[in-house]
Amino acid sequence: MDYMVTKVILALFFPGLLVVLFTRITFSHYVALALSVALIAASVYAGFTHPTFLYVVDALSLTIGFWYATRMMNRNKEK
Repeated sequence: MDYMVTKVILALFFPGLLVVLFTRITFSHYVALALSVALIAASVYAGFTHPTFLYVVDALSLTIGFWYATRMMNRNKEK
C-alpha cells in the first residue's frame, strides 16, 4: 500500500516539474512537453505505471506544468 501512495505523490509532482525543467533547458515549452510525454510513455512501456488512475494523475500534472511553463515563458518575453 505504501508504494501506491508514493507513486501517486510522484505522479502529482514529477511530470510537471519535468516540463518546467525542460522548458528552462530548451527555451521552448512545446519541446519540453514533448520530452516529458516521451519520458512518461517510456516509463509506462517499461511497466513502472500500472493502474490507469496514475495515467490520469500524470496527465493532470503535465497539464499544470505546461500551463506554468507557458506562463513563465510569457513573463520572460515581457522582460
